[in-house]
Amino acid sequence: MAAPKKGRSASAQSKPGRSLALILIAIVALTGGMFASGHKTPRLGIDLAGGTSITLKAKADQGSAINKANMDTAVDIMNRRVNGLGVSEAEVQTQGNDNIIVNIPKGTNSKEAQQQVGTTAKLYFRPVLAAAPSGAAAQSPSPSASPSGSSSPNPSASPSTSASSNQKASSPSSGSPSASATSQGRPVTDALKAGSTPSPSGSASGGTKPSPTPSASSGSSAAASKLQAQYTALDCTKPAERAKAGNGAKPGDTIVACGQIGKAWYKYVLGPAGVDGTEVKKAQAVFDTQGAAGWQVQMTFTGSGAKKFADVTGTLAQKQEPQNEFGIVLDGEVVSSPRVDQAITGGQAEISGSFTQQEAQSLANMLSYGALPLSFQEQSVTTVTAALGGDQLHAGLLAGAIGLALVVIYLVVYYRGLSIVAMASLLVSAILTYLIMTLLGPAIHFALNLPAVCGAIVAIGITADSFIVYFERIRDEIREGRTLRPAVERAWPRARRTILVSDFVSFLAAAVLFIVTVGKVQGFAFTLGLTTVLDVVVVFFFTKPLMTLLARRKFFANGHKWSGLDPKSLGAKPPLRRTRRPAGPVSGPADPKEA
Repeated sequence: MAAPKKGRSASAQSKPGRSLALILIAIVALTGGMFASGHKTPRLGIDLAGGTSITLKAKADQGSAINKANMDTAVDIMNRRVNGLGVSEAEVQTQGNDNIIVNIPKGTNSKEAQQQVGTTAKLYFRPVLAAAPSGAAAQSPSPSASPSGSSSPNPSASPSTSASSNQKASSPSSGSPSASATSQGRPVTDALKAGSTPSPSGSASGGTKPSPTPSASSGSSAAASKLQAQYTALDCTKPAERAKAGNGAKPGDTIVACGQIGKAWYKYVLGPAGVDGTEVKKAQAVFDTQGAAGWQVQMTFTGSGAKKFADVTGTLAQKQEPQNEFGIVLDGEVVSSPRVDQAITGGQAEISGSFTQQEAQSLANMLSYGALPLSFQEQSVTTVTAALGGDQLHAGLLAGAIGLALVVIYLVVYYRGLSIVAMASLLVSAILTYLIMTLLGPAIHFALNLPAVCGAIVAIGITADSFIVYFERIRDEIREGRTLRPAVERAWPRARRTILVSDFVSFLAAAVLFIVTVGKVQGFAFTLGLTTVLDVVVVFFFTKPLMTLLARRKFFANGHKWSGLDPKSLGAKPPLRRTRRPAGPVSGPADPKEA
C-alpha cells in the first residue's frame, strides 16, 4: 500500500515549475502588449488627470415639461451617447431641477464628446427641397437647387434586408451634396412647388403625383418668398447665422438649415419632418467586406417608424436630385443627407458612402442616442484641474503604503520565512494589476479614478487574507504531526475551498455594485472585481506552486525556527509514524503483538 500513496503524493506535487513559468510568460506578454500599445501608465479619470465639465440647462419644448422623469431620461441618453464615443468614467448627472452636468476626463476626444453632448435637440428626418454651397464654397451669389459642380455625390440610403442585395449607389461620398439634375439657380418657391412634401406623419400624399402647391407649412406664396429670402441671405460659415437657422421650428415646418461636409458649409431647404429620431430603434457602424462599400451605417426602425420611413423614401425615390435626398437634422444642423434610390421597406436601411470609421461611428451614435425629451442650452464649459484629486491621491497612496507596511510587518513577525511567499505573491498581484489596468485604458477606455485606487488598496487585504488561510491550514497539518511536504498538499484542498468561497462573495459584491451604480463608484467596483479575480489566479498559479517548491528546501522542510513552520513552536504532536524501540537486552519472551 506504500507505493500507491507515494505515487499519489508525487502526482499532486509534480511540476509546480510549469505554473510559475505560465505566470512569468503572462507577465512578459502583458508587458510587451503595454509597450506595443504606447501606453505605459494607466489612463486617469477626471478627478486625477482633469478634464472638461459641461453645464447644460433644460428648456421646455412644446408638448414636453421639465420634470424628473424627462431629466432622468435625458441623463440616461446623454450617458449612453458619451459612452458610445468610447469615453469611460464620464459623469452625467442632474444638478437642481433643470441642469445637467457632464464631466469628461482628459485623454479622450473631449471636443467631439462636447459637440455631441451639447447637441441636444431632437433628431428628425426631413426631405431636402434645395441645397447649395454657402459662403466661400458658393459657386455663385444666387442660390441653386443644389451645389452644382460638387465633386462627389451624397451617401445613399438603401435596403439591407439581405446580405446578397447590391442596391447601394456606386462610389458615394460621405455627406457631400450631389450634383443636381435641375437647373442652376432655380428659386426656392419653384422647388416648393415642384415636389410633394411628406407630412409629419411620414405618409406620402398622392403616392406618385407631385403636389402643385407649396407645402402646408409654407402656408402661402408670401411665406415661400420669406423662406426664399432667408435661404438667399443665409451664410452658414458664420456661427451666429448657423445658430439662427431653423431656430424654434416645429416638426411640421419647412426650414432652412446648415450642414458641414469636410471643411465646407452647405445650406439647405428642408421640408416637414417625415420620421422622428425616437423611431430609430438601433443604429450601428459596420464595415462592408463583401460589397467593398467600406464603412456604412445600418439602421433599424420601430414598427411605426418603419412604415413612415417606407412612405417617405417611396416618395423621395421618384424625384430628381437633390429632392430625392433626406436630411438627418440634429439640433437644427444637417449631419448627413443621403440619397434615396428606391422605397425602403422592412424597417431596415443602411447609409453607405466614403465614410471613415470615425464618421460612421459618429453618425450611428447620433442616430442611436440623438432624440431627447427636452432641449438643452449649453451654459458653460470649464476645464477641470487635477489639483484637488492629486492631493487626495497622494493622501490615499500614503494611507495605502502605511497599510501595506503594517501588513508586511505583521507577516514578518508572525510568519517569518513564510512572509517571503506572501510578499512575492503580493508583488506579482500588483504587477498584473498594473499591467492590466494600463492595457484596459486603450482597449476599453478604462480610467483610474480615486474610488478605483481605493478598490486596489482594499484588495491588498483580500489578497493577504488568501495567503493567511493557506498558511494556517499548513500549520494545522504540522500541528497534527505531519512533515511539511505532505502538509502542503493536504492543506491545499481545504484552503482552496475557503479561498474560492471568500473571493466569490467579494466578486459578487463588486459585480452587483458595478451594475446598480454609475460614475465613480463603478470604478471602485471594477477594480475590486478585477483584483479579486487576480487573487485567485495568483494563489493558484503562483503561491501554491511556490510553496510546493519551498517545501523541498531544508530550511522549510526541517522546520527552522525562522521558517515560520517550526513544529516545536507550533506545538506539534509526535510524528504520525511508527517509532523504533530502543536497543538493549530483552528480558523474558518477546510479546508476539510487539513482534
